[in-house]
Amino acid sequence: MDLPRDVGPELTQVTPTAATAGGSLGKKILYLDMDDVLVDFVTGIERLDPAVRAEFDGRFDEAPGIFALMDPVPGAVESFHELSQIFDTYLLSTAPWLNPSAWSDKVEWVHKHLGAENSAAVHKRLILSHHKNLNVGDFLVDDRSKNGAEQFTGEWIQYGKAPFETWDDVVPYLVDRA
Repeated sequence: MDLPRDVGPELTQVTPTAATAGGSLGKKILYLDMDDVLVDFVTGIERLDPAVRAEFDGRFDEAPGIFALMDPVPGAVESFHELSQIFDTYLLSTAPWLNPSAWSDKVEWVHKHLGAENSAAVHKRLILSHHKNLNVGDFLVDDRSKNGAEQFTGEWIQYGKAPFETWDDVVPYLVDRA
């Protein structure tokens, strides 16, 4: 893009923030990771056929179908619904590159546990990315620093680590900042 020649030093670069990104109804933007934040990964491993478990030992996230087998983390579904009332809430997760079924399994998990109907708070709010830092928002709840979480420009809340060990720790913190 060419700028006019008469642009002076008063021109400044605007860094996108949640306020300029278009949070709906003036709500702050909240992203929630899935694996080990909303979804209990270990329950999927436990449900794998023993032969599949042996084949994918050490790389369970590559086991076909594993992501559809998982239970919610205790309190996660209720917390999602509560936070969705006061935040512009999205799921921001990463699907393993070498497990194509993980992409559709995550959608199935969302439908099963958070709702599939058009009126569901999660309707069309699932983002799968290996670069979470490219999303603009106010908060990201994620258990790991990988895939851009540590570089997220809003506040990264590391789920599972003090002081955010459970949803009972996370929800009041976020409610106070809505």
